[in-house]
Amino acid sequence: RELTVWAVGTDKMAERGEVIEEEASEPLPAESLCFSRRGTEQSSHRLLAYSDAVISIVATVMILPVSHTKIRADQELEESLQQLLTTKIAVYIMTFLIVTVAWASHIRLFQVIERIDDVLALLNLACMMLITFLPYTFSLMASFPDDTLGILSFCVCAIIIGLIQAVIVIYGFHRPSLLNAHICASEEQISYKYQILKMILQAPALFLLAGILSFIYCPMAYAVLALVIFLPYISQCAQWCRNKIKGPKELRRVPFYTFHPNEPLSKERVEAFSDGVFAIVATLLILDICEDNVPDHKEVVEKFNGKLIEALSEYGPEFLAYFGSFVTVGLLWFVHHSLFLYITKSTRLMGLLNTISLAFIGGLPLAFQLTHEFASNSRNELEAIQISCVIIFLASLFQFSIWAVALYNEKETLHHHVWYGGKEHAFMFAKLSLYPSVAFVTFCLTYILSKLSTEIFHMMQIIVPFAFVLLRIIVQIVLAILTWLFSRLKPRTSILKEDDSIFVSENTS
Repeated sequence: RELTVWAVGTDKMAERGEVIEEEASEPLPAESLCFSRRGTEQSSHRLLAYSDAVISIVATVMILPVSHTKIRADQELEESLQQLLTTKIAVYIMTFLIVTVAWASHIRLFQVIERIDDVLALLNLACMMLITFLPYTFSLMASFPDDTLGILSFCVCAIIIGLIQAVIVIYGFHRPSLLNAHICASEEQISYKYQILKMILQAPALFLLAGILSFIYCPMAYAVLALVIFLPYISQCAQWCRNKIKGPKELRRVPFYTFHPNEPLSKERVEAFSDGVFAIVATLLILDICEDNVPDHKEVVEKFNGKLIEALSEYGPEFLAYFGSFVTVGLLWFVHHSLFLYITKSTRLMGLLNTISLAFIGGLPLAFQLTHEFASNSRNELEAIQISCVIIFLASLFQFSIWAVALYNEKETLHHHVWYGGKEHAFMFAKLSLYPSVAFVTFCLTYILSKLSTEIFHMMQIIVPFAFVLLRIIVQIVLAILTWLFSRLKPRTSILKEDDSIFVSENTS
């Protein structure tokens, strides 16, 4: 624009050129900082993929201390479950959600910082190193829930992770060319930096409080740790109450740190993290097969006369349970994939529901471990099968809830092919409701026909894959029948309307 002004010699254009020059001169320093790339800067795509893989693995392997809890065959499962639910399972769910909170914080952080250099890559690696240490601290907490050391070690790791993220923010704002273009070009960079630091340091502050309380009273420390999970929603509620009492306060918030339920969340990273959890869960299922179901060579020679196939035949139920569990995990991933195929925008609330669903999916190795742990037709086996049904039901139900939330703002979050009222909408509804319905029916049938609970459960695992294959045909048949019924009803209603109009005209005449 300045070259154009100097090329034209008229006074009028010169005056216009001065205005343009003044307007353009203001954003030039910020723009020059935003778009001046250094040779060491690089895309963050691969770093984010690596981080999502690490965090998804860490979140999923936390189920191992729970699934490897030894339960004697003559021990009542109900008593064991009471101990598990009050200690290991509760701690697993809490720590899984805390890890996913750290992952969500990582997403927002790298939505602000879009490019990286060597320093940021090394800082992120330090953060990942501490995250990978969390399963060990969880094992200490699960095995010694009343010991201070387990809680303290977990809190120290979490505090250092938060401090490293704060250093990443400070370094990112020190190098504005690494920042998001909107934030980099803004005149309120300093305000944004302090807002982000304030939000990031809230979690370390709570972890510090929990660590101190662990020396006084451990249950109170666990309550503070659980508070970290709901901290963003508590902050949002407190702000809403403050605005109602004192009036709305004008404050420009960072676009990715509003903590509003409709705040956008990177769909690609949600999918990557979810795929990681599904992949690890599917892989963990084989660990028990490899560990407990490989016969000893000496036993095969002495007991089965060296015939390996006869020795392996004793492990038939375990292999059947493994394949059934793998099919269940695979089909839940298939439903998740189909759902996010039509989601165009992922929100914070959808991310929370997805996290809860993944937490239950992470419990499937425990369900697999229990289903083949006990003798057939025993009460313990019945309760183990019912636990599996509950886990599958809750995991699929929260997947359905993601769909319900997406439908609430379907024009913003869903592809128009699956908007309410279309054939694809009906097909997606049927696909998402299949597993909750089947799991609920199976759970009820195991209560009514308790002696056939194992056969009913395995029949469910066999039928569901075929139901998914035939689902589109079934939906089309049901829609055709409904269309035919409504078309039969429409002529009758029109005839009634005509009769009413004739009756009214006769009365008026």
